[in-house]
Formats: sequence, structure tokens, C-alpha cells
Amino acid sequence: MRIAPVIPSTRPELAAQEAQIQAERGRISPLYQVLLNSPPIAHGWEQMLSAVRNRNSLPAALRELVILRVAVLNRAPYEFDAHVPHALNAGVSQVVIDGLRAVPLAADLPLSPAERVALRLTDAMTRDIDVPQALYDEVKQHFDAQGQIDLVATAAAYNMVSRFLVALQIGH
Repeated sequence: MRIAPVIPSTRPELAAQEAQIQAERGRISPLYQVLLNSPPIAHGWEQMLSAVRNRNSLPAALRELVILRVAVLNRAPYEFDAHVPHALNAGVSQVVIDGLRAVPLAADLPLSPAERVALRLTDAMTRDIDVPQALYDEVKQHFDAQGQIDLVATAAAYNMVSRFLVALQIGH
């Protein structure tokens, strides 16, 4: 880890913020321990990522597929490992989880059409940045306006997470 973590309960001025993170996340993970070195960033991060993970319209399984795929593409094993239990709890099979590691994604992976297009969008956003119009037209066939925003926000937010984790060597 490149930046020393803030050990929970050692800085009284962070007590309320730590309580909020604990309430939303169930713990203060190594990621949040590093983020707490900048309380305003930690606050904004927690608000945004909690909305993405806990309050968006995507089914939990689809959301976790996107998160796992971003982790694979960005070489962020800590993020991948942290989300495998969430994916399993959401009903994603171990076969699909293992299959997400393949680049490019295997054509025979047992995914719904909506899941497959969501993962193609995730790949495009993560690897190429630009999303071809033809692909986005396919996304619109499976997701309403809120679903489109929630899908793009999930891929974008977890690109931020994985790049932060990798850059600061969190979880290595």
C-alpha cells in the first residue's frame, strides 16, 4: 500500500464519518481506510458508491457482473475478490464468475441477452472509452433511461474504484 491507512477509531474527528461508512458497508475496508486520509473525498466516494451499489435499478446479479468484469479488465484482483461473494449471493453461478475472467468474453457463457450486452458495454467503456452507436442502440433495447444511466454509472464508478485500488496498491 502506497499510503498508510487510517486505522478505524484512532482519529476522533472521523468518528461520525466512520460510523456512516460502517452503517452503509458493514465494515471499514482497506479501501475506505486509505480514503479517510481525505475526509471530503471519502465522503463523496461513499455517497456515490453506495448509490451505485445499493440504490440503482439494475438487478444485483447484473450489477455484480459489471463490477467483476471491470475488475478483470483493469487487473484489480482485490476488487474482483471482494465482489465474488456479492455476486454469488445475487445468484451468479461460479461458472459465470470464472468465465468473466476471459478476454474476450466467451460466446458460450450462459448469460441473458441483457447481461451479454451490458458486459459488451462494460468492455467498450473500460477498454476503448468510446461506445459505438450500434452497441448503444442494443443497450437501449434492454434498458430504459434509468437502467441505461445506472448501467453506465456502475461501469464508470467501478473503473474509478479499480484504478484507485491499483494505483495505490490497495489489497496487494
